[in-house]
Amino acid sequence: MDGRVRRLTLINSIVGVSTAGMSNRIFIISMPTLATALGTDIFGISWALIVYQMSGIGLGVVCGRLGDLYGHRKSFGIGLAIMAVTSLLCGLSQNISQLILFRFLQGIGGAMIQSSGRTLGYQSMPEGSEGKAQGLMTMSHQFGFFIGPPIGGLIIDWIHWRGIFFFLFVPSLVGSALCFMTGRSVAASPARHPSIDYRGSALFLGLTILVTMLLDQKIAAVVGKGAYGLLGLAAGGTLWAFLAHEKKTPNPMIDLSLFSRSAFGYGSIGLLMCCITQGITTFVTPFYLQDVLKLSPTLIGLIFLVPSLFSMVFSPVSGVLTDRIGARVLLITGVLFLIAAFLIGANLRADSHWILPTTLLGLTALGSAFYNTPSQAVMVRSLPKEHWGTAIGIINGIFGLGQMLGISLSAIFLTLAFRFYSGVPGTTPQPGDTRAFVASMNATYLFALGIIFVPLLTSLKSRSSFEGHST
Repeated sequence: MDGRVRRLTLINSIVGVSTAGMSNRIFIISMPTLATALGTDIFGISWALIVYQMSGIGLGVVCGRLGDLYGHRKSFGIGLAIMAVTSLLCGLSQNISQLILFRFLQGIGGAMIQSSGRTLGYQSMPEGSEGKAQGLMTMSHQFGFFIGPPIGGLIIDWIHWRGIFFFLFVPSLVGSALCFMTGRSVAASPARHPSIDYRGSALFLGLTILVTMLLDQKIAAVVGKGAYGLLGLAAGGTLWAFLAHEKKTPNPMIDLSLFSRSAFGYGSIGLLMCCITQGITTFVTPFYLQDVLKLSPTLIGLIFLVPSLFSMVFSPVSGVLTDRIGARVLLITGVLFLIAAFLIGANLRADSHWILPTTLLGLTALGSAFYNTPSQAVMVRSLPKEHWGTAIGIINGIFGLGQMLGISLSAIFLTLAFRFYSGVPGTTPQPGDTRAFVASMNATYLFALGIIFVPLLTSLKSRSSFEGHST
């Protein structure tokens, strides 16, 4: 690529990754409204969030692999086109079942955008700037987070909840058109023989679905203990089949030997745990702000500007520092910010000032900026360039799995704690019971606090793996 095409490619990546970030956060901010409008509860609407992550987890790696083989520009453009069409379908949904289906399809487009868009961002930057590239891509994602909440809140308050999905159609269509326009200026890549592990991809997607079903309390109540046990056996059998297949196939979807590299292995564990805690915060906080503190969707949207703004500012800074001084100090700093955030969450009250949850979200953003950016940059840097698309797909899968597990585990933990504090067996969390809900939320944040010590240990354990560009 010449200089002009590199610049257009970078702009294109920013547009796409920002749109993917916006589609996630604009939905999160609307969850309480959507649950009421579609006649569902906190668990039903959580599935519309989970399935988006599910498709990203199950298909992120294969999308990255397809980009490595057929070209990331083409994969990126198709992903944006899928995002545009499915956004319209989500806006036309008449019930929660339709919304869940269309969100799953939207997640396929999101998986293609994240895997190929971030890879294009890396490729458009000079060699040795992996940290800076990751910081820029994270900033782009957070820009979508930044503008998503206020726009979503305003659309819900002044127009209609369906408008939040129709709004996503425009940037998706523009990004897709720009992608195919710049593609004409790039020479075709040499022909490569495709080698996609479709069986492994199908097994991994099936495993993702089964694990998600196991973690969902609503499904557990519906199927009963006997069927639930069979579901667990099916998940265990699928995991065994997936690992056995990946070990013997010459071109696996996930090369398990990658995790034997210290930087990639420890980085994966730490990133997964960190993302789980972020998923917990993402799921619980909007219900506290709207249903306990009684804040309007517009004000909640403005509050969610704070973490997005912090991430936008500090992710590039973290990326540049990663290239210069290494990642280890930054990783530990990020964990300390997250510890402070969850300590605040564990002490929130029903009459707390909105400044406290806003501070919690800000500290969470700082923790993510100083942990996620260097962690992902070092993981990509540890692998050969021809596998960067696959590596980014794996990282996106880890990120999605962490978010999904965070949402599911927070729902489980919140439910168990709510039943304890309310004294009503078999009930689901009801923000209307303020005392029990807040106490349950505090316990959930303590649960997140315990999890976050795992990334701290992996950062300390892998000293040589995270010490600067020589890795």
